[in-house]
Amino acid sequence: KAKAQKGKKITLKIAKNSIRISFDGARRLDLSKMGITTFPNCILKLDDVDELDLSRNMLKKIPSSIQKFQKLRWLDLHSNQLEELPAAIGTLQKLFYLNICNNKLTTKNLPEELNLLKNLHILNLGLNCLDSIPTSLGALKELTEIGLFDNALTSIPNSVKKLPNLKKLNAKRNPFPDSTNQEEPDDSVKRVKTLYLVQEKDLCSSCLKICQDEKDKLNKLKDVTPNPPKKPSFSLLLTPNSPAKDNQEEWRLK
Repeated sequence: KAKAQKGKKITLKIAKNSIRISFDGARRLDLSKMGITTFPNCILKLDDVDELDLSRNMLKKIPSSIQKFQKLRWLDLHSNQLEELPAAIGTLQKLFYLNICNNKLTTKNLPEELNLLKNLHILNLGLNCLDSIPTSLGALKELTEIGLFDNALTSIPNSVKKLPNLKKLNAKRNPFPDSTNQEEPDDSVKRVKTLYLVQEKDLCSSCLKICQDEKDKLNKLKDVTPNPPKKPSFSLLLTPNSPAKDNQEEWRLK
């Protein structure tokens, strides 16, 4: 039992046998889910790999020698017990993807050198103990995705929110002030970001007839009533993606 608590010892042979070739030809060293408690120094002899996966282990520390992996584009350290990262991680200039989610990282133990990773596109800091985000991360101009969920954040610096290439920012389940999480006021009209239009040829004959009938009713109403009431209500109006409740069973069947 005492030996089991020390974690599995990784030998160079085990490490070599754990190298996989990804679909795009990259050499990936996969040591995930192997019960590792200390960084295996033997893998420093395999520093020419493109990807390194040490996720789902019990690592508490990553040594400065990580800087030997200068070809590294993909580094996955999620689901360990890391409390800090070495400043040397900033030397991995080719790093495209960095996942340090689900660890024990605090804001003060995030190295400032993270802002040197100029080629970084994806950064996952979720499920840690961060109470703030360094404004210096705004230097990562190539970031397209950043995960900040499940931390202790009360704000996100504008330098991060306004990164020029940022497409996805996940900051769910943080204790932001109520003013930033206010729900939108109720509206009788459902606002949607995307509206899917259906062409006539894609509708069955009965659906097309219903739509045409309702369209005719609307046109007649416009002609008869020059000044419509303040709150018009068309309870029978049905379209293929309508939230109307009436006759929904007909839509489901068709």
